[in-house]
Amino acid sequence: MIKYENTGSKDTRSGFGAALDILGDENPNVVALCADLIGSLKMDNFVAKHPERFIQTGIAETNMIGMAAGLAVAGKIPFAGTFAAFASGHVYNQIRQSVCYSKTNVKIAASHAGITLGEDGATHQIMEDIGLMKMLPNMVVINPCDYNQTKAATLAAAEYVGPVYLRFGRPVVPNFTAADQKFEIGKAVMMNPGKDVTLIATGHLVWKSIQAAEILENEGISVELINVHTIKPLDANAIIESAKKTGAVVVAEEHLISGGLGESVAQVLSQNVPTPMEFVAVDDKFGESGTPDELMKKFHLDTSDVVEAVKRVLSRK
Repeated sequence: MIKYENTGSKDTRSGFGAALDILGDENPNVVALCADLIGSLKMDNFVAKHPERFIQTGIAETNMIGMAAGLAVAGKIPFAGTFAAFASGHVYNQIRQSVCYSKTNVKIAASHAGITLGEDGATHQIMEDIGLMKMLPNMVVINPCDYNQTKAATLAAAEYVGPVYLRFGRPVVPNFTAADQKFEIGKAVMMNPGKDVTLIATGHLVWKSIQAAEILENEGISVELINVHTIKPLDANAIIESAKKTGAVVVAEEHLISGGLGESVAQVLSQNVPTPMEFVAVDDKFGESGTPDELMKKFHLDTSDVVEAVKRVLSRK
């Protein structure tokens, strides 16, 4: 199996902040808006260097999305940032009407996504946002796995013309993808070729899946590991070709089973190559307060859960 090393753990939100800093220096059309969470979204450098291109909206997320849409119509490239819970569910109608229906060039920076927001608890954790966003016509949905990939994804989002939902997290996690990677929207990344089972992962579950694949390899199970950083548009060809080869699929994500990446993968497989599937995701529950590690274990999103899901699906081949 291809070996991946953690080059230094970092939070993915800092990858967003680093890319926004670069964009601020390189592209005068890039502007930023924030709903009173500059430090949490790592926008500090951009704000300090380009105050004339920053709007502090306060805790008024619906207004922020409307302002971002207006700036996009005026030719700017706005990045509107807040917690994912407020960047999706709270402002859904504004995104639907002013961003997606109008196909405005707005980038929604959704930080602190999923269960790993941790101690802030269920009201601030959101595990249904991918489903909400992928249902909207014209919306691109990106969920990168580490600091380097989040930085690359942010730069790519700025180049893409159209609505983008960029999802990233709060906790410090392993950083293992290449610093100079080319990020292609809609193109899955083959992390490891294999022949026995296809393991498709996104976001924080990519590292967990790498660990699981190593455990399984030591048990003689060959895992094809695919990092799907773009949930929409989905790289259907990569999924179909891998499923044809292995005949078994597991999807791992920090999201509800309903509406997530697994649901999209299941749709692709059912229409093209019906394949036994297992899901590593949260089953119809809200989160709760706790450390990220505690919550990942409690909600069955840990390395051992990925291993068990692979073994279940292999028993069904």
